[in-house]
Amino acid sequence: MIKIIYGPKGTGKTKQLINAANADAREAKGLSVFITDNKRCMYDVDRSVRFIDVKDYDIAGEESLCGFVKGVAACNSDHEYIYIDGVSRISGKGVAELAGIFYMLDKISNENNITIYITCSCAEAELPDFVRKYL
Repeated sequence: MIKIIYGPKGTGKTKQLINAANADAREAKGLSVFITDNKRCMYDVDRSVRFIDVKDYDIAGEESLCGFVKGVAACNSDHEYIYIDGVSRISGKGVAELAGIFYMLDKISNENNITIYITCSCAEAELPDFVRKYL
């Protein structure tokens, strides 16, 4: 299952994502991973959630992010949650150009029974149909 947290820049999407990760961490039976492109919220995320700054691994661009998330999912079959903060920033593309990433994340989510949360920086009216179906 994919869950979308959306809104214009500065509306608190990252805080909502952190709150979701921390709440899920209390109930999770499997592993959780928080993926972002900076360390600003590193100490806000529960310590049981694996925090990954993609800059530490030179991940930039859509293909790199896809490969990285596939690797995270493949490294352990116990993953229950993956949180991706700033998918557009990491991929370097606007939300409307990310159909491939959403297709891949949907496939990973369904095949591995992983709930994936994604933040999208845009208003609801600007969300493309391939994202809107996850609202």
